Amino acid sequence: MYLRNVEPCDVETYIRMRCDPAMMADLGGPLPREGIAAKVERDAAEAAEDTSWIKMIVPDETRPEVVAGTVVVWSHDSDGEPLSEIGWMVLPEFQGRGLAKRAVRALLERARAEDRWGLVHAFPATTNAPSNGICRSIGFSFVGERNVPFADRVIRSNHWFVDPRSLDSPPQPPRPHRASDPDESPLSVASIVGRETRAAGLSFAVKQPNKRDR
Repeated sequence: MYLRNVEPCDVETYIRMRCDPAMMADLGGPLPREGIAAKVERDAAEAAEDTSWIKMIVPDETRPEVVAGTVVVWSHDSDGEPLSEIGWMVLPEFQGRGLAKRAVRALLERARAEDRWGLVHAFPATTNAPSNGICRSIGFSFVGERNVPFADRVIRSNHWFVDPRSLDSPPQPPRPHRASDPDESPLSVASIVGRETRAAGLSFAVKQPNKRDR
């Protein structure tokens, strides 16, 4: 597996992740296709500028055209303070292979190596047991449940955080409500698809305060 920056050619993958009822089941249903191509263009430009890490998950180095999903880290303004957030999505046919956990850990290890982002937060939906399991198994600490606004809806989410510098000796956080063993899931939170439509309280954003369109 390796991670690469999102590119303008990734529109179809974005559509599959964000406009599919099954993929978006924990986030209140699919998003419309309108505007997805423009979002990919913005994300590709932002990734190229390195203002946020917007990575596509490629499971096989010998087949770079095959993309399994995405993992993203960015910073946004929450209650007047900067907050770094991570989120991920894995397409159904690639779930169950450990790709999401490996991708999340890879970005956190890079954050540690570059001493960037500070504490990293995640907000998987309370109903998304696999993503909550990933947070727990990697060593995130559980804060509690919170309502997260996303795309004209409110998602009940579990709030987790981790200090990337602690990855070698992760804490033992309490188990979140309705969490289960780690695995891939369609997405970690409303964050990864909602950086443009949500104002605060989610998993990640970048560059401009209150800009949340992941």
